[in-house]
Amino acid sequence: MSRSLVSVVELGGYADFGPLYRRLGFDPETVNSGRRALSTVKQLQPAAVVAEFNYQFDFRDRTSALESLLALTQGMPDTRVVVIYEPREEPELERLRQRFPSFTAIPRPVREDDLERVLRN
Repeated sequence: MSRSLVSVVELGGYADFGPLYRRLGFDPETVNSGRRALSTVKQLQPAAVVAEFNYQFDFRDRTSALESLLALTQGMPDTRVVVIYEPREEPELERLRQRFPSFTAIPRPVREDDLERVLRN
């Protein structure tokens, strides 16, 4: 039985992990915007979400569009969230973790074995 996984690729710059997701038993759905991610996650209620932390200093009340997605998944206890981030943005990511502690973060460059280990656990 296949489980759904939503991959949110706004920045990219790393390998296509679709083959890994399928090998792990997921049915991946890739979206390219935070807004599309929200509607897709609401619809699918996936087993996993892999999203990018795209720190936006010009947001007045948030650090990134990822906050809306994390708020949504708080009500989905069976959904695992993996966040890909730039190491230089770790202080901002930690502020986000204060509000939403239930995600796992993986720094760039993303290694397939790191992502696989997180998704298997």
